[in-house]
Amino acid sequence: MSMSGPPVRRALLCAMPAVGHVDPVLVVARELLRRGWQVDVLTGARYEDRVTGAGAGFVALPAEADTLDAVGSSDDRKRGLDALNAGVEEAFVRPAPAAARRIEEHLDAQPVDLVVHDSTFLGVQGLLARPRAQRPLVVLLGIGPVGFSSRDCPPFGLGITPSRLPVWGSARDAVLRAVAPRLLAPVHRSLDAFLTSVGAATLGSAFFTDVVTRSDLLAQGTVPEFEYPRSDAPRHLRFYGPMQAPPPPGLQAPDWLGELGGRPVVHVTQGTVANTDFSELVGPALEALADEPVDVVLTAGGRAVSDLPALPSNAHAAAYLPYDALLPLTRAFVTNGGYGGLHQAMRHGVPIVIAGDSEDKVETSARVRWSGAGISLGTGRPTAAQVGRAVRRVLADDRYTLASRRIGGRIAASRGAAGLVDDVEELLAPL
Repeated sequence: MSMSGPPVRRALLCAMPAVGHVDPVLVVARELLRRGWQVDVLTGARYEDRVTGAGAGFVALPAEADTLDAVGSSDDRKRGLDALNAGVEEAFVRPAPAAARRIEEHLDAQPVDLVVHDSTFLGVQGLLARPRAQRPLVVLLGIGPVGFSSRDCPPFGLGITPSRLPVWGSARDAVLRAVAPRLLAPVHRSLDAFLTSVGAATLGSAFFTDVVTRSDLLAQGTVPEFEYPRSDAPRHLRFYGPMQAPPPPGLQAPDWLGELGGRPVVHVTQGTVANTDFSELVGPALEALADEPVDVVLTAGGRAVSDLPALPSNAHAAAYLPYDALLPLTRAFVTNGGYGGLHQAMRHGVPIVIAGDSEDKVETSARVRWSGAGISLGTGRPTAAQVGRAVRRVLADDRYTLASRRIGGRIAASRGAAGLVDDVEELLAPL
C-alpha cells in the first residue's frame, strides 16, 4: 500500500511587464514556494531570468500584451486626465484581451488553486466572470494607491485629497464623482468593450477603477496610515504592508557610501521606469543642491551613470544602490513617486520630496502630502528653486520625519507576504 502526502497546490501569478509590478508579485511567489506550492508567473519576456531566479516557472505574455515597459519609458508619457484616458487604455486595457487568452490557455493545460494579479493586470476579468466554484481563488495584489470609489474620497486620478471639512468635502466629492465618469468616458468605453469581449459584466454606473473590487481578496501593499480612510471599503480589503523585494544578487554598496554621514544625505532618483529624461527631476535637483551643505546620492534606475547630468562636487551616483545601506544614512528622499521607493523611504523614516504627475504618481503625491510624510511639488518637472526650498524645509522641520517614522513603524509591524499567504490558505481550506 503506497502512501502519498496532500496534493501540491498550484498558483499562477500575473504581473504587468514592468519592474514595479513584477518584483512585488515575486515576493508573494517566494513565500508560496517556501510553503511547497508550485508557482508559475505570467509576465513579459524581459523578466524571465528574474522569475526563474526566484524559483518560479516562467510563462510568457503574448507579444501584443508585453508592452508596458515601452509605454512607461516613453518620452511622451501622458499626464493628468490624458493619462487616465489614452494612457490607461494603451498601457492596461489594450493588452488585456491577449493576456486573458494566455491565462485561459495556461489553466486549460494546468489547473491551479490560486491566481494572484497585480492591480493593473486586467486579463483576469474573464476568469472572474465565472461562478466561484468554477474557477480558482483570485487575489488582487495592490501595487499602487487604492483606486476604488468611496463616499469618503474624491475620485481616483485627480490627485485631490479628502477634505478636512466633512460637510464641504462630502459636497465637493459628490460633484466630482458625478463629473469624473464623463471626463474619463474614453477609458470607460474601452474597458467596457474588453469586459464584454470576455463575458464579464460591464461597469454600469461604477467608476472604471472599481473593476478591481471583483477579485476575491484585495491585498493592498501598504499600511492604513498611507491610505485614505473609507468607511464603505469592501469587506475583502486587507492591508499587508509593502511587498519589498530583496536586492539584486551581488549588489554591493560602494566604498564611498560608507564615507558619508558628516553632512545630511539627500537621495535623488527617478526610479526604474520614468528615467529616460533626467532633466525632469535629477537635473533640477543637482542644480538646487550643488551649493547646499549636503551630500547628494543619485541612482540611475539601472541606466548607466554616464547617462546622468554632470555631477557637482557634493554628488555621488550609481546605477543601483542597496537601500538597506543607503536609506539609514539618508535625511531626505527626492523622487518622482514610485510606490515601492516611497515605502522604502518610509520604512526607514525618511521624509520625502515628491515630484510626480504622470501615471499613478499624481495619486502617490497626494498621499505623501495627506499623510504628512513629505512635500509634494505638484509637478513632474519642478524648477531647481522648488526642489531646493522643499529639501531645506523637510531637513529643517521634524514633523515630516516624524510622520514618515510613524508610517515606517506600521510597515515594520505589517504582516507582509507571509500574512497574505496565511489568509489565502485559510480561504482555500474549506474547498
